[in-house]
Amino acid sequence: MTQQDASPGLARPAPGPGSEAAAGTGSVRAGRPRLPAPLCLLAFAAVYLLAVWTPFGQRAENALIGGNGARPAWMYDWSGAAYGSSALPPMENTALPTLIVGTVLVTAVALARRRWWQGCAAVGVVIATVGAKELARAVLPRPDLVDARVSLVEASFPSGHVAVPAGLVLAAVLVASPRLRPYVAGAGMLWLAVTAGTVLATYHHRPSDVLGSTLLACAGYGLAVRLLPSAHAPAAAHRPRALPAVALSLSAV
Repeated sequence: MTQQDASPGLARPAPGPGSEAAAGTGSVRAGRPRLPAPLCLLAFAAVYLLAVWTPFGQRAENALIGGNGARPAWMYDWSGAAYGSSALPPMENTALPTLIVGTVLVTAVALARRRWWQGCAAVGVVIATVGAKELARAVLPRPDLVDARVSLVEASFPSGHVAVPAGLVLAAVLVASPRLRPYVAGAGMLWLAVTAGTVLATYHHRPSDVLGSTLLACAGYGLAVRLLPSAHAPAAAHRPRALPAVALSLSAV
């Protein structure tokens, strides 16, 4: 056989364990969230510094608080502020019950599907989101840089009302089946958006509070997906990599 007979196109090496491992690594990398945890934490710090520690940020947010609030809005009846109305979870006093029930449901789904690693990661996302919110609220001060009225001086960064749905929704996505995951994500993002709009319209929180809590939840989700063993992580084809970005966009709107 001459050198011309030995066509390069026919000499294809058989795939080995190394190539399969490389392919698996590539699929895992392709399925990682588009907003990694460190980037979310940096954005959290940037939002806090800009909105809370600059006169421009404080004036911009304080200017949004005034008037009748959400009384003309359709979501006012869901806020629990109206006499005799029922609050949409997690508004008013429903935050803690919503957190407990949501965590129990996420755990039950993980146990029913025998997804132990995903269940641990999902519960970790909820605990990390709410715990980080409590820690941040306790240690991050809000100086009065613009001589605001007393009602605007109280620290409210980040929002606890938004942290509950943000953490629960991202946790539910981790334990949901691939077939139901898009519907779970869609319904959860709608819940998050309505909650964010309600706390802003009723003047319970400022825009930076909403963004801060959502960024904490996105950081927890990104860290959980990163730490999940590849064999137990959701398939890259079904994992909503852009979900943290979508959650952040909806909370900003």
